[in-house]
Amino acid sequence: MRRFIGRDRELNVLRNALQAVQGAAGSGKPGQCILMRGRRRVGKSSLVEELLRRAETPYLFFTAAGGTAEDELTKLLDAVARSTLPERGLFHEETPDQWNAALRLLAEILPDDSPSVVVIDEVPYLMDRIDAFEGMLQRAWDRLLSRKPVLLLLVGSDLSMMEALNNYDRPFHQRGREMIVGPLNPADIGEMLGLSPAAALDATLITGGLPLVCAEWRAGADVWEFLRDSLDNPISALLVSAERSLAAEFPPQAMSREVLRAIGSGERTFTNIARAAGGIAHTTLTRATDVLTEKRVVAAELPLSLRPSKERRYRVADPYLRFWLAFLDPHMAEIERMRGDLTLSRIKEQWTSWRGRAIEPLVRESLARLLPDGPLPAAPAIGGYWTRSNDIEIDLVGADRQPVAKQLLFLGSVKWLENSAFDSHDLAALQKHRAAITGEPVPLVAVSRSGVGCSGLQAVYGPEELLSAWRGV
Repeated sequence: MRRFIGRDRELNVLRNALQAVQGAAGSGKPGQCILMRGRRRVGKSSLVEELLRRAETPYLFFTAAGGTAEDELTKLLDAVARSTLPERGLFHEETPDQWNAALRLLAEILPDDSPSVVVIDEVPYLMDRIDAFEGMLQRAWDRLLSRKPVLLLLVGSDLSMMEALNNYDRPFHQRGREMIVGPLNPADIGEMLGLSPAAALDATLITGGLPLVCAEWRAGADVWEFLRDSLDNPISALLVSAERSLAAEFPPQAMSREVLRAIGSGERTFTNIARAAGGIAHTTLTRATDVLTEKRVVAAELPLSLRPSKERRYRVADPYLRFWLAFLDPHMAEIERMRGDLTLSRIKEQWTSWRGRAIEPLVRESLARLLPDGPLPAAPAIGGYWTRSNDIEIDLVGADRQPVAKQLLFLGSVKWLENSAFDSHDLAALQKHRAAITGEPVPLVAVSRSGVGCSGLQAVYGPEELLSAWRGV
Protein backbone atom coordinates (compact mmCIF):
# COMPACT_ATOMS: atom_id res chain seq x y z
CA MET A 1 0.00 0.00 0.00
CA ARG A 2 1.29 3.43 -0.93
CA ARG A 3 1.38 4.90 2.55
CA PHE A 4 3.58 2.05 3.81
CA ILE A 5 6.47 2.66 1.46
CA GLY A 6 9.54 2.75 3.68
CA ARG A 7 7.83 1.02 6.61
CA ASP A 8 9.21 -2.47 6.01
CA ARG A 9 11.74 -2.20 8.83
CA GLU A 10 9.13 -1.08 11.37
CA LEU A 11 6.68 -3.77 10.30
CA ASN A 12 9.39 -6.40 10.62
CA VAL A 13 10.19 -5.27 14.16
CA LEU A 14 6.54 -5.59 15.17
CA ARG A 15 6.04 -8.87 13.31
CA ASN A 16 9.14 -10.39 14.94
CA ALA A 17 7.91 -9.34 18.38
CA LEU A 18 4.55 -10.98 17.72
CA GLN A 19 6.26 -14.16 16.52
CA ALA A 20 8.37 -14.17 19.69
CA VAL A 21 5.18 -13.98 21.76
CA GLN A 22 3.72 -16.88 19.84
CA GLY A 23 6.90 -18.94 20.19
CA ALA A 24 7.09 -18.34 23.94
CA ALA A 25 3.47 -19.29 24.70
CA GLY A 26 3.40 -21.54 27.72
CA SER A 27 6.82 -20.43 28.96
CA GLY A 28 5.50 -18.58 32.02
CA LYS A 29 6.15 -14.99 30.87
CA PRO A 30 5.71 -14.92 27.11
CA GLY A 31 4.37 -11.35 26.91
CA GLN A 32 6.30 -8.60 25.18
CA CYS A 33 5.87 -4.84 25.37
CA ILE A 34 6.98 -2.17 22.90
CA LEU A 35 6.98 1.55 23.69
CA MET A 36 6.35 3.23 20.33
CA ARG A 37 6.85 6.95 19.99
CA GLY A 38 6.89 9.43 17.13
CA ARG A 39 5.58 12.88 16.28
CA ARG A 40 1.89 13.33 15.60
CA ARG A 41 0.67 12.27 12.16
CA VAL A 42 3.81 10.33 11.20
CA GLY A 43 1.65 7.23 10.79
CA LYS A 44 2.11 5.32 14.08
CA SER A 45 -1.52 4.26 14.33
CA SER A 46 -1.65 3.34 10.64
CA LEU A 47 1.48 1.26 11.08
CA VAL A 48 -0.13 -0.67 13.94
CA GLU A 49 -3.34 -1.09 11.94
CA GLU A 50 -1.32 -2.57 9.10
CA LEU A 51 0.34 -5.04 11.49
CA LEU A 52 -3.07 -6.11 12.80
CA ARG A 53 -4.45 -6.46 9.28
CA ARG A 54 -1.59 -8.69 8.22
CA ALA A 55 -1.35 -10.73 11.44
CA GLU A 56 -5.06 -11.59 11.74
CA THR A 57 -4.54 -12.01 15.49
CA PRO A 58 -7.18 -11.19 18.13
CA TYR A 59 -6.60 -7.63 19.29
CA LEU A 60 -7.80 -4.64 21.29
CA PHE A 61 -7.08 -1.15 19.96
CA PHE A 62 -7.80 1.57 22.52
CA THR A 63 -7.06 5.25 21.86
CA ALA A 64 -7.06 7.68 24.78
CA ALA A 65 -8.65 11.06 24.08
CA GLY A 66 -7.45 13.28 26.93
CA GLY A 67 -10.63 13.08 28.99
CA THR A 68 -11.13 12.41 32.68
CA ALA A 69 -10.21 9.05 34.19
CA GLU A 70 -13.89 8.09 34.14
CA ASP A 71 -14.34 9.10 30.51
CA GLU A 72 -11.26 7.21 29.43
CA LEU A 73 -12.44 4.10 31.27
CA THR A 74 -15.77 4.32 29.47
CA LYS A 75 -13.92 4.54 26.15
CA LEU A 76 -11.82 1.51 27.12
CA LEU A 77 -14.96 -0.53 27.83
CA ASP A 78 -16.33 0.47 24.43
CA ALA A 79 -13.05 -0.45 22.72
CA VAL A 80 -13.08 -3.88 24.37
CA ALA A 81 -16.64 -4.45 23.17
CA ARG A 82 -15.53 -3.65 19.61
CA SER A 83 -12.34 -5.71 19.84
CA THR A 84 -11.77 -9.17 18.41
CA LEU A 85 -10.77 -10.69 21.76
CA PRO A 86 -12.75 -13.93 22.13
CA GLU A 87 -13.76 -13.34 25.79
CA ARG A 88 -14.67 -9.66 25.41
CA GLY A 89 -18.21 -10.31 26.67
CA LEU A 90 -16.88 -10.62 30.23
CA PHE A 91 -16.16 -6.88 30.27
CA HIS A 92 -19.80 -6.13 29.54
CA GLU A 93 -20.92 -8.48 32.29
CA GLU A 94 -18.63 -7.15 35.02
CA THR A 95 -18.23 -3.48 33.91
CA PRO A 96 -15.17 -2.52 36.03
CA ASP A 97 -15.41 0.98 37.49
CA GLN A 98 -11.73 1.47 38.33
CA TRP A 99 -8.63 1.36 36.12
CA ASN A 100 -6.96 -1.23 38.36
CA ALA A 101 -9.93 -3.55 37.98
CA ALA A 102 -10.11 -2.91 34.24
CA LEU A 103 -6.47 -3.87 33.69
CA ARG A 104 -6.92 -7.01 35.79
CA LEU A 105 -10.02 -8.03 33.86
CA LEU A 106 -8.29 -7.28 30.56
CA ALA A 107 -5.54 -9.73 31.50
CA GLU A 108 -8.15 -12.34 32.34
CA ILE A 109 -9.88 -12.20 28.96
CA LEU A 110 -6.67 -12.52 26.93
CA PRO A 111 -6.15 -15.99 25.44
CA ASP A 112 -3.82 -18.31 27.41
CA ASP A 113 -2.55 -20.45 24.56
CA SER A 114 -2.56 -18.23 21.47
CA PRO A 115 -1.14 -14.75 20.76
CA SER A 116 -3.09 -11.52 20.98
CA VAL A 117 -2.26 -7.83 20.64
CA VAL A 118 -3.26 -5.01 22.99
CA VAL A 119 -2.72 -1.47 21.69
CA ILE A 120 -3.00 1.55 23.97
CA ASP A 121 -2.64 4.66 21.81
CA GLU A 122 -1.87 8.16 23.14
CA VAL A 123 -0.56 6.80 26.43
CA PRO A 124 0.68 10.26 27.57
CA TYR A 125 -2.96 11.34 28.01
CA LEU A 126 -3.44 8.52 30.52
CA MET A 127 -0.16 9.33 32.27
CA ASP A 128 -1.32 12.93 32.62
CA ARG A 129 -4.98 12.42 33.60
CA ILE A 130 -5.07 9.21 35.67
CA ASP A 131 -3.49 9.18 39.12
CA ALA A 132 -0.74 6.58 39.47
CA PHE A 133 -1.45 5.18 36.00
CA GLU A 134 2.17 4.12 35.47
CA GLY A 135 2.20 2.21 38.74
CA MET A 136 -1.09 0.47 37.93
CA LEU A 137 0.23 -0.45 34.49
CA GLN A 138 3.46 -1.78 35.95
CA ARG A 139 1.66 -4.00 38.46
CA ALA A 140 -0.76 -5.29 35.84
CA TRP A 141 2.12 -6.08 33.51
CA ASP A 142 4.36 -7.76 36.09
CA ARG A 143 1.66 -9.85 37.72
CA LEU A 144 -0.80 -10.58 34.94
CA LEU A 145 -0.33 -9.31 31.40
CA SER A 146 3.26 -10.46 30.88
CA ARG A 147 2.18 -14.02 31.78
CA LYS A 148 -0.11 -14.10 28.75
CA PRO A 149 1.12 -14.51 25.13
CA VAL A 150 0.34 -10.86 24.39
CA LEU A 151 2.12 -8.11 22.48
CA LEU A 152 1.40 -4.88 24.37
CA LEU A 153 1.97 -1.79 22.24
CA LEU A 154 2.09 1.48 24.17
CA VAL A 155 1.95 4.30 21.62
CA GLY A 156 2.42 8.03 22.13
CA SER A 157 3.11 11.29 20.33
CA ASP A 158 4.46 13.32 23.24
CA LEU A 159 8.10 12.33 22.81
CA SER A 160 9.35 13.56 26.18
CA MET A 161 6.58 11.78 28.11
CA MET A 162 7.08 8.53 26.21
CA GLU A 163 10.79 8.67 26.96
CA ALA A 164 10.02 9.38 30.62
CA LEU A 165 7.82 6.26 30.78
CA ASN A 166 10.99 4.17 30.50
CA ASN A 167 13.19 6.25 32.79
CA TYR A 168 15.02 4.37 35.55
CA ASP A 169 13.10 6.17 38.30
CA ARG A 170 9.65 5.41 36.84
CA PRO A 171 7.50 2.34 37.62
CA PHE A 172 7.50 0.94 34.07
CA HIS A 173 11.27 1.15 33.64
CA GLN A 174 12.69 -1.63 31.42
CA ARG A 175 9.31 -3.34 31.00
CA GLY A 176 9.24 -2.55 27.28
CA ARG A 177 11.55 -2.03 24.32
CA GLU A 178 11.59 1.42 22.78
CA MET A 179 10.69 1.93 19.12
CA ILE A 180 10.83 5.25 17.29
CA VAL A 181 8.62 5.80 14.25
CA GLY A 182 9.92 8.65 12.15
CA PRO A 183 8.48 10.37 9.10
CA LEU A 184 9.09 9.01 5.63
CA ASN A 185 12.68 9.81 4.69
CA PRO A 186 13.72 11.67 1.51
CA ALA A 187 14.43 8.46 -0.44
CA ASP A 188 11.01 7.05 0.53
CA ILE A 189 9.36 10.28 -0.57
CA GLY A 190 11.19 10.29 -3.90
CA GLU A 191 10.16 6.70 -4.57
CA MET A 192 6.57 7.25 -3.46
CA LEU A 193 6.06 10.38 -5.57
CA GLY A 194 8.26 9.60 -8.56
CA LEU A 195 10.54 12.61 -8.02
CA SER A 196 14.13 13.38 -8.95
CA PRO A 197 16.63 13.59 -6.04
CA ALA A 198 16.53 17.41 -5.96
CA ALA A 199 12.71 17.44 -6.09
CA ALA A 200 12.52 14.74 -3.39
CA LEU A 201 14.56 16.93 -1.06
CA ASP A 202 12.26 19.87 -1.82
CA ALA A 203 9.26 17.67 -1.06
CA THR A 204 10.85 16.70 2.26
CA LEU A 205 11.15 20.35 3.25
CA ILE A 206 7.44 20.89 2.53
CA THR A 207 5.81 17.67 3.73
CA GLY A 208 8.26 16.70 6.47
CA GLY A 209 7.68 13.13 5.34
CA LEU A 210 4.22 13.03 6.94
CA PRO A 211 2.36 10.19 5.17
CA LEU A 212 -0.99 12.01 5.11
CA VAL A 213 0.55 15.03 3.41
CA CYS A 214 2.60 12.93 0.99
CA ALA A 215 -0.49 10.92 0.07
CA GLU A 216 -2.07 14.07 -1.40
CA TRP A 217 0.92 14.72 -3.68
CA ARG A 218 0.10 13.43 -7.14
CA ALA A 219 2.89 11.16 -8.40
CA GLY A 220 5.18 13.12 -10.70
CA ALA A 221 3.71 16.53 -9.81
CA ASP A 222 6.26 19.24 -9.13
CA VAL A 223 6.40 21.43 -6.04
CA TRP A 224 4.24 24.20 -7.50
CA GLU A 225 1.56 21.82 -8.78
CA PHE A 226 1.31 20.21 -5.34
CA LEU A 227 1.14 23.56 -3.56
CA ARG A 228 -1.51 24.85 -5.95
CA ASP A 229 -3.64 21.74 -5.38
CA SER A 230 -3.24 21.95 -1.60
CA LEU A 231 -3.93 25.67 -1.35
CA ASP A 232 -7.10 25.24 -3.42
CA ASN A 233 -8.37 22.68 -0.89
CA PRO A 234 -9.08 24.25 2.54
CA ILE A 235 -9.11 20.84 4.22
CA SER A 236 -5.93 19.51 2.61
CA ALA A 237 -3.54 17.70 4.94
CA LEU A 238 -0.86 20.31 4.18
CA LEU A 239 -3.08 23.03 5.64
CA VAL A 240 -4.72 21.29 8.61
CA SER A 241 -2.17 18.79 9.97
CA ALA A 242 0.00 21.34 11.76
CA GLU A 243 -2.89 23.10 13.49
CA ARG A 244 -4.30 19.79 14.72
CA SER A 245 -0.92 18.73 16.07
CA LEU A 246 -0.30 22.05 17.81
CA ALA A 247 -3.81 22.11 19.28
CA ALA A 248 -3.18 18.70 20.81
CA GLU A 249 0.16 19.70 22.36
CA PHE A 250 -0.30 23.39 23.19
CA PRO A 251 -3.56 25.07 24.21
CA PRO A 252 -4.37 28.20 22.19
CA GLN A 253 -3.66 30.48 25.13
CA ALA A 254 -0.21 29.01 25.78
CA MET A 255 2.67 31.43 25.26
CA SER A 256 4.56 28.55 23.65
CA ARG A 257 2.38 28.99 20.55
CA GLU A 258 3.40 32.66 20.17
CA VAL A 259 7.06 31.84 20.70
CA LEU A 260 6.85 29.03 18.17
CA ARG A 261 5.30 31.40 15.65
CA ALA A 262 8.13 33.86 16.20
CA ILE A 263 10.73 31.16 15.59
CA GLY A 264 8.78 29.87 12.61
CA SER A 265 8.75 33.34 11.08
CA GLY A 266 12.55 33.19 10.91
CA GLU A 267 13.69 34.70 14.20
CA ARG A 268 16.56 32.69 15.68
CA THR A 269 18.06 34.64 18.59
CA PHE A 270 16.59 34.97 22.07
CA THR A 271 16.26 38.76 21.88
CA ASN A 272 14.63 38.80 18.44
CA ILE A 273 12.23 36.00 19.39
CA ALA A 274 11.15 37.95 22.48
CA ARG A 275 10.52 41.03 20.33
CA ALA A 276 8.61 39.12 17.65
CA ALA A 277 6.47 37.39 20.30
CA GLY A 278 5.19 40.73 21.55
CA GLY A 279 8.00 41.86 23.81
CA ILE A 280 7.46 39.13 26.39
CA ALA A 281 9.61 38.94 29.52
CA HIS A 282 12.76 36.87 29.34
CA THR A 283 11.61 34.56 32.14
CA THR A 284 8.40 33.84 30.20
CA LEU A 285 10.38 33.25 27.02
CA THR A 286 12.77 30.92 28.84
CA ARG A 287 9.86 28.81 30.11
CA ALA A 288 8.32 28.69 26.63
CA THR A 289 11.55 27.71 24.86
CA ASP A 290 12.19 25.07 27.53
CA VAL A 291 8.76 23.54 26.82
CA LEU A 292 9.30 23.66 23.06
CA THR A 293 12.75 22.08 23.20
CA GLU A 294 11.64 19.45 25.72
CA LYS A 295 8.86 18.42 23.35
CA ARG A 296 11.39 18.32 20.46
CA VAL A 297 9.36 20.90 18.52
CA VAL A 298 12.23 23.39 18.57
CA ALA A 299 15.98 22.74 18.40
CA ALA A 300 18.29 25.01 20.40
CA GLU A 301 21.80 24.98 18.93
CA LEU A 302 25.19 26.44 19.76
CA PRO A 303 28.02 27.13 17.30
CA LEU A 304 30.30 24.13 16.81
CA SER A 305 33.96 25.13 17.06
CA LEU A 306 37.11 24.87 19.14
CA ARG A 307 35.98 27.62 21.51
CA PRO A 308 32.90 27.87 23.73
CA SER A 309 30.11 30.24 22.70
CA LYS A 310 26.87 31.51 24.20
CA GLU A 311 25.35 32.47 20.83
CA ARG A 312 22.45 30.01 21.03
CA ARG A 313 20.03 29.93 18.12
CA TYR A 314 16.62 28.34 17.77
CA ARG A 315 14.91 26.68 14.82
CA VAL A 316 11.73 24.68 14.28
CA ALA A 317 12.87 21.05 14.25
CA ASP A 318 10.21 19.52 12.00
CA PRO A 319 10.55 20.54 8.31
CA TYR A 320 6.81 20.49 7.62
CA LEU A 321 5.99 22.60 10.66
CA ARG A 322 8.78 25.02 9.69
CA PHE A 323 7.23 25.44 6.22
CA TRP A 324 3.69 25.77 7.60
CA LEU A 325 4.67 28.43 10.14
CA ALA A 326 6.64 30.42 7.58
CA PHE A 327 4.19 30.41 4.69
CA LEU A 328 0.75 29.08 5.60
CA ASP A 329 -0.19 29.95 9.18
CA PRO A 330 0.19 33.75 8.78
CA HIS A 331 -2.07 33.74 5.71
CA MET A 332 -4.72 31.18 6.59
CA ALA A 333 -7.48 33.79 6.29
CA GLU A 334 -6.76 34.45 2.61
CA ILE A 335 -6.48 30.72 1.92
CA GLU A 336 -9.88 30.17 3.54
CA ARG A 337 -11.45 32.81 1.34
CA MET A 338 -10.10 30.87 -1.67
CA ARG A 339 -7.21 33.21 -2.44
CA GLY A 340 -4.52 30.58 -2.16
CA ASP A 341 -3.10 32.06 -5.36
CA LEU A 342 -1.85 35.01 -3.29
CA THR A 343 -0.20 32.65 -0.85
CA LEU A 344 1.38 30.65 -3.66
CA SER A 345 2.78 33.81 -5.23
CA ARG A 346 4.31 34.81 -1.89
CA ILE A 347 5.90 31.36 -1.48
CA LYS A 348 7.43 31.61 -4.96
CA GLU A 349 8.96 34.98 -4.12
CA GLN A 350 10.57 33.76 -0.90
CA TRP A 351 11.18 30.12 -1.75
CA THR A 352 14.83 30.28 -2.84
CA SER A 353 16.10 32.18 0.21
CA TRP A 354 13.93 30.18 2.66
CA ARG A 355 14.95 26.85 1.14
CA GLY A 356 18.63 27.76 1.26
CA ARG A 357 18.54 27.86 5.05
CA ALA A 358 15.88 25.18 5.57
CA ILE A 359 17.95 22.59 3.71
CA GLU A 360 20.95 22.91 6.04
CA PRO A 361 19.71 20.62 8.88
CA LEU A 362 18.73 18.00 6.28
CA VAL A 363 22.17 18.24 4.67
CA ARG A 364 23.86 17.74 8.05
CA GLU A 365 21.74 14.71 8.83
CA SER A 366 22.41 13.25 5.38
CA LEU A 367 26.18 13.68 5.77
CA ALA A 368 26.06 12.09 9.20
CA ARG A 369 24.56 9.01 7.51
CA LEU A 370 26.98 9.07 4.57
CA LEU A 371 30.30 9.44 6.37
CA PRO A 372 32.92 8.08 6.31
CA ASP A 373 33.21 8.71 2.60
CA GLY A 374 36.44 9.04 0.60
CA PRO A 375 38.76 11.56 2.30
CA LEU A 376 36.16 12.49 4.92
CA PRO A 377 36.08 10.50 8.18
CA ALA A 378 33.00 9.72 10.22
CA ALA A 379 32.04 12.81 12.19
CA PRO A 380 30.50 12.27 15.64
CA ALA A 381 29.17 15.83 15.49
CA ILE A 382 28.01 17.89 12.49
CA GLY A 383 26.72 21.38 13.06
CA GLY A 384 27.31 24.96 11.99
CA TYR A 385 29.27 27.96 13.17
CA TRP A 386 28.28 31.62 13.49
CA THR A 387 29.12 34.76 15.38
CA ARG A 388 26.72 37.24 16.91
CA SER A 389 27.19 39.66 14.00
CA ASN A 390 27.18 36.87 11.37
CA ASP A 391 30.40 38.23 9.91
CA ILE A 392 31.58 34.62 10.02
CA GLU A 393 29.05 31.91 9.24
CA ILE A 394 29.93 28.34 8.24
CA ASP A 395 27.11 26.03 7.17
CA LEU A 396 28.85 22.72 7.91
CA VAL A 397 31.28 21.91 10.70
CA GLY A 398 32.31 18.31 11.27
CA ALA A 399 34.01 17.62 14.59
CA ASP A 400 34.85 14.99 17.18
CA ARG A 401 32.30 16.35 19.66
CA GLN A 402 29.95 19.28 20.25
CA PRO A 403 29.49 22.10 20.98
CA VAL A 404 33.16 22.61 21.93
CA ALA A 405 35.34 20.36 19.81
CA LYS A 406 38.87 19.13 20.36
CA GLN A 407 39.35 18.52 16.63
CA LEU A 408 37.68 19.90 13.53
CA LEU A 409 37.28 17.22 10.84
CA PHE A 410 35.90 19.33 7.97
CA LEU A 411 34.24 22.64 7.14
CA GLY A 412 31.71 23.15 4.40
CA SER A 413 29.33 25.44 2.59
CA VAL A 414 25.83 24.76 1.26
CA LYS A 415 24.80 26.49 -1.98
CA TRP A 416 21.31 25.37 -2.91
CA LEU A 417 20.36 27.38 -5.99
CA GLU A 418 18.59 26.18 -9.12
CA ASN A 419 21.03 27.43 -11.76
CA SER A 420 24.12 28.62 -9.92
CA ALA A 421 27.04 26.30 -9.21
CA PHE A 422 29.41 26.52 -6.25
CA ASP A 423 32.24 28.63 -7.71
CA SER A 424 35.62 30.12 -6.88
CA HIS A 425 34.02 33.08 -5.07
CA ASP A 426 32.17 30.68 -2.75
CA LEU A 427 35.39 28.75 -2.17
CA ALA A 428 37.32 31.93 -1.34
CA ALA A 429 34.67 32.88 1.22
CA LEU A 430 34.84 29.44 2.80
CA GLN A 431 38.64 29.58 2.97
CA LYS A 432 38.46 33.02 4.60
CA HIS A 433 36.05 31.77 7.23
CA ARG A 434 38.21 28.71 7.89
CA ALA A 435 41.19 30.97 8.57
CA ALA A 436 39.10 32.89 11.11
CA ILE A 437 38.44 29.85 13.30
CA THR A 438 41.51 27.60 12.78
CA GLY A 439 44.99 27.72 11.35
CA GLU A 440 44.86 24.03 10.43
CA PRO A 441 44.30 22.86 6.82
CA VAL A 442 40.89 21.38 7.69
CA PRO A 443 39.28 19.70 4.62
CA LEU A 444 36.72 21.81 2.77
CA VAL A 445 33.39 20.46 1.50
CA ALA A 446 30.79 21.90 -0.86
CA VAL A 447 27.16 20.83 -1.01
CA SER A 448 25.52 22.23 -4.12
CA ARG A 449 22.20 21.71 -5.88
CA SER A 450 23.70 22.74 -9.23
CA GLY A 451 27.22 21.31 -9.17
CA VAL A 452 30.66 22.81 -8.61
CA GLY A 453 32.64 25.05 -10.95
CA CYS A 454 36.00 25.21 -9.20
CA SER A 455 38.79 23.04 -7.79
CA GLY A 456 40.34 23.02 -4.33
CA LEU A 457 37.65 21.09 -2.45
CA GLN A 458 38.20 17.77 -0.69
CA ALA A 459 34.61 16.58 -1.23
CA VAL A 460 31.52 17.59 -3.19
CA TYR A 461 27.94 16.44 -2.66
CA GLY A 462 24.80 17.05 -4.69
CA PRO A 463 21.16 15.94 -4.44
CA GLU A 464 21.85 12.37 -5.63
CA GLU A 465 24.60 11.81 -3.06
CA LEU A 466 22.48 13.23 -0.25
CA LEU A 467 19.52 11.08 -1.20
CA SER A 468 21.71 7.96 -1.32
CA ALA A 469 22.31 8.37 2.42
CA TRP A 470 18.66 7.48 3.02
CA ARG A 471 18.23 4.51 0.72
CA GLY A 472 17.64 1.27 2.56
CA VAL A 473 17.03 3.05 5.87
